[in-house]
Amino acid sequence: MPRLGFYIKPPALIPGHSRPPLSYPAPARSYRAGPAAAPGLFAGKMLSLDQINVDQPLTLKELDWAEQGSLLSLNLPRPSWRQDVSLNCKCSPEDTQVHAWTTYYYDLLQCTLQQEGLPETVDRTKEPRTGFSSVDVTICILGSPTSYLSVLLEGSSQCPGNMLLCLSPSWLAKVPSEQHPGESSLLVSKAVSFELGGRTYLDEFSPPRRVTYFLGSFGLCKEHRQSVGELARDLDCPTGGSGELARLLEDKLLTRQLLDQRARVGVPPTLAFTFKRPRPLRDVTDERSVRMVELSGKEGQENLIQEEIEGFLQGRAMEPYSRVVVKPSGWRWSGAHAVTFHPKTEEAAVLQAMLVLLETLEEEESALLEAFIPTARLTQLESPGSSSPSSTSPRPDLAIRICTVVCRSWGDQPLLSKVVCSVGRADKPLKHQATVPQSLESSLRQQGMTDKAQLAAIHAQVKHKAEAAMTAFLEMEAGLSVEQRGGRQAQTDMIGVDFLLTSSEQMLQLVALEMNSQLCLETCALLESMGQAVGMPAGESSRPLVETMLRRAQCHIMEGKHVLVIGAGGVSKKFVWEAARAYGLKIHLVESDPNHFASQLVQTFIHYDTKDHKRDEEHAQRLVALVRERGLHLDGCLSYWDDCMVLTALVCEQLGLRCSPVAAMRVAKQKSRTHQHLLRRRKEVPPGWASAALYAVPCCHLESHADVERAARHLSFPGVMKLEYGAGAVGVKLVEDVQQCHLHFEKISQDLREDTDHPGIGLGWGNAMLLMEYISGTEHDVDIVIYDGRMLAAFVSDNGPTCVPRFTETAASMPTCLAPDREAQLVRAAYQCCLGCGLTDGVFNVELKLTAAGPKLIEINPRMGGFYLRDWIQAIYGVDIMLASVMVACGVAPRLPARTQPHTHLVGVMCVVSQHLQALKSTASVETLQALHECGVIRLNLLEDKLVAREYEEPFCNVACASASRQEACLKVLGVCQVLGIDSPHYPVSHFLSHFK
Repeated sequence: MPRLGFYIKPPALIPGHSRPPLSYPAPARSYRAGPAAAPGLFAGKMLSLDQINVDQPLTLKELDWAEQGSLLSLNLPRPSWRQDVSLNCKCSPEDTQVHAWTTYYYDLLQCTLQQEGLPETVDRTKEPRTGFSSVDVTICILGSPTSYLSVLLEGSSQCPGNMLLCLSPSWLAKVPSEQHPGESSLLVSKAVSFELGGRTYLDEFSPPRRVTYFLGSFGLCKEHRQSVGELARDLDCPTGGSGELARLLEDKLLTRQLLDQRARVGVPPTLAFTFKRPRPLRDVTDERSVRMVELSGKEGQENLIQEEIEGFLQGRAMEPYSRVVVKPSGWRWSGAHAVTFHPKTEEAAVLQAMLVLLETLEEEESALLEAFIPTARLTQLESPGSSSPSSTSPRPDLAIRICTVVCRSWGDQPLLSKVVCSVGRADKPLKHQATVPQSLESSLRQQGMTDKAQLAAIHAQVKHKAEAAMTAFLEMEAGLSVEQRGGRQAQTDMIGVDFLLTSSEQMLQLVALEMNSQLCLETCALLESMGQAVGMPAGESSRPLVETMLRRAQCHIMEGKHVLVIGAGGVSKKFVWEAARAYGLKIHLVESDPNHFASQLVQTFIHYDTKDHKRDEEHAQRLVALVRERGLHLDGCLSYWDDCMVLTALVCEQLGLRCSPVAAMRVAKQKSRTHQHLLRRRKEVPPGWASAALYAVPCCHLESHADVERAARHLSFPGVMKLEYGAGAVGVKLVEDVQQCHLHFEKISQDLREDTDHPGIGLGWGNAMLLMEYISGTEHDVDIVIYDGRMLAAFVSDNGPTCVPRFTETAASMPTCLAPDREAQLVRAAYQCCLGCGLTDGVFNVELKLTAAGPKLIEINPRMGGFYLRDWIQAIYGVDIMLASVMVACGVAPRLPARTQPHTHLVGVMCVVSQHLQALKSTASVETLQALHECGVIRLNLLEDKLVAREYEEPFCNVACASASRQEACLKVLGVCQVLGIDSPHYPVSHFLSHFK
């Protein structure tokens, strides 16, 4: 994103004109109080490093002027965009100064769009937009366009029309919250809407839209941050920060203590003087690299200050350093360069600078004395075309400042999204605003480092330390009260962390300098904007933040929804009730077992026996009557249990709730019918479209031995026999000839007659079977989200070789190790098969095999994937398919990441009682596995709660390991299985993992 140059200039309005004139000053020196200059503004000029690294401090008079909200003027040619746009907000008129700021920000937006090669904003305020509801995602950002343009553009690619930029606080209003007394809802009356392709529109909304996520900028001028802080306080919608949290994040003393003590990240040796410690530091007594001295007042402290400074300068921590820095710490000083530099030997000058600074401080502000860290020297590379090293004049040593953006990801986990570097003179401080960013790799290569392993190691260190810094801040934030955070929904979703690359004994080291709220985001976005001209990827720095915005906004929309869930399932579905409570959903559960553990975990428990699914029409009528008798006003209805999917569709049909059609559920529920239905639709596909029949496999329904004979005449062997309505691979077997078919059919007919013979595998539908031709290839699951017939997301996992002849699952890996084109084949096959069966709304699990000739369908489970799949998808991609399924059921289209990049790799192994009973009672007991899960060694998914050996068994649990690479994850899980006794000659884990290459 291009950055613009400014000169501070008081606001000037021409009488009779609503817009201030653009000015074109060109003073010899300027104080920067806004976004930095774009490289294009200096075309044709030669800038020395001295000009780039300006470090003159603002005087106190100038600081006061900036705090009063003086308008900045754009140093640009005359604008080419329309000037007669409607910037006034009818419901909240602006005074002259506020309107001048609004106009300035609008011009700044147009200039930035122009430099991005994007079209001018279209004013369509004459036709206010209507028709928005409480379930519409509305992401609202209030702040400078240059700070958040990359976020808005990335968000518009995932949620077009719902990313709004407000240029004035007057465009927003707070009203009392209907659901949360004491809180407020935020309404937006006017905004710039961002659409696909970077198109923007100036819109008015009638009635005002309800904001579902708010992010404000809490800087630049005193009046602005006060207005934004008041708007953000005590909202019922999620906010990506607050005035209270921003004050903490911009407090250099606080963040340096967090970096030093909690994150254990190296920081410069620091001496801090404060009149009143920041609240989170009141109990800090441990001193590592930061010493705090609390002063009783501004008078009579000179001797104490002098003694502390002398002790600090002469102490052991300062021995390696020759220079020091004196700087202020506190919100009010954010962006002001009131910093001085001194030789360590000039103690009198250091003392004088400290005393002058302390005179200007307010309560809870601090003055810092820190070591000026020498940065690692860079080897100068000759520019292309230079004749020889001797032909160039000497250049000063250069230094690297590393800028990182870290976002709060799923489960409050920090995620590094971008790293860029600033390069400048080693004897001067490097600033965000006065350097041209470049990649970490390019910066290190300038130093002569070309070894890929070394480059990767440094990047890993940057990632580790940056994420540790955010973890420390989030832990501190979690200990604050609602009032201290600025509201129940206020949290910090993104921070910047700056590091210096220094060297000690020929070793490169990272030293953390500070955290910030948006400077690093701006710098990273600038590098991405520059890189678009040469095909570099864009949006990387903003994408995790946008995903967090959308996720939190959708959780807010779903909070308080009333959902009917039919069928509780077993212990493997326990996460559903825990997640529902965390999301604030009101679950009304229908379950056959009156003593089911979930009965105590839901809003309403309705005991009703649904086990005989041949009477589902009757059950549906009775359930609808029970819902109406209880006066339940439902927003949605769904099931996570195979047996209850058709019943759920019948209930939704009668209540008018969103669901796939009953006929589609019946087709998907009966396995042979699924394939036969797709095969019959071969001729219904328009020319040029691939038919879903391509993926179907010949199969036959079996209810008698005569059916077995008939099927054997039409199908080729080997084949696979399974229960028509079965689940969990129970009763599945590979058969080589018709005789084996008869034997297996007879055995299943005798052993598995009704639901009590093996609960939860679909025997409430009967024990009919099917025979299908065996398909060779690798096995995969595709979990797919479909809304109104549109595929919103799909997640592919790989399965290891099954235990033939019974096909019990052994191992799994995610993300898939397939090539992108082969993965795409699976996703398209799953989508076409679902649509071919009529499944238009829901989250579905599609099992396929990938053959040399392409995908072949095994079966469609017309519900969310079971076992470990929801947990893994959430950990790897940050998407909760459980929440997505509820949203679809409630008629809310999930806004899921458009380009899901995996955060980690997971590889897991199934444990089965028949093979692991001894281990599960000793070395791999549930208590041991849970302890390993809690300390992060493994990821455990418990699928059963009793160690019962059965002939027809299902997996007891899944033990997985996570890592940055699939190979490392495989090695980890193999090692764990060997130690715990899960691996054995009869259960060769290494063989099960052999597919994941």
